[in-house]
Amino acid sequence: MSGHSHWAGIRYKKAALDAKRGRLWSKLARNIIAAAKTGGGDPAANLSLRYAIDKAKDANMPKDSIEKAVKRGTGALEGAHYEEITYEGYGCHGVAVMCEVLTDNRNRTAGELRHIFEKKGGSLGAAGCVAWMFKKKGLFTVPAHAVQEDNLMDIAIDAGADDVELTDDAYEITCSLENYENLKKTLKENEIETKVAEISQVPSSYITLDKDASRKILDLMETLEDHDDVQNVYANFDIPPETLKQIEAEN
Repeated sequence: MSGHSHWAGIRYKKAALDAKRGRLWSKLARNIIAAAKTGGGDPAANLSLRYAIDKAKDANMPKDSIEKAVKRGTGALEGAHYEEITYEGYGCHGVAVMCEVLTDNRNRTAGELRHIFEKKGGSLGAAGCVAWMFKKKGLFTVPAHAVQEDNLMDIAIDAGADDVELTDDAYEITCSLENYENLKKTLKENEIETKVAEISQVPSSYITLDKDASRKILDLMETLEDHDDVQNVYANFDIPPETLKQIEAEN
């Protein structure tokens, strides 16, 4: 499975544990605050806020916490002021990595992320060094056993999907940002199960990794995502299915 949907699938499994510890809710609250600050507190008129709230609801974040985060973003309640920054760098074997961050201290965050990259065999790069390899799109994955390919293809394309591709044991669907909400709604109305449903940075090409390199890049990705200021991490790695199975069996 290609790196963006592959990592998204791993992260969705991990999110359940993060939610139990309350760490995920903290990150989601920051995301809501930033979205409300930028585009206002009405999710009907602010796509970024609606998406942030949907993610919070999916993680079972309490309604009261969501409402407070919106109010902090609009200034109705006092709170920390977060800055949105994208850090770029490289992992092992030249894998391109992008980190979307919300921070109240960019100097602290930059230093900590630089340390993580270097400790895990990578390097933090200059702004724009890898961004050209990625394009923001809607991303969905559907278990292959859940639907017939022809049926999924017809439904997804009619709803605005750009591409539907079978990768390993799941269909990967991508679409433009403008069509994300409609496609998400259509899949739900047709009772098509999705394992991943998110707006993602999708790379234009991939670097296929062996087992040793796969372990290293997954370690880097997990460490970056565990950082309190990091909202999302994207990379252009590809791990062959048999390699991933070996890694999962050993862990």
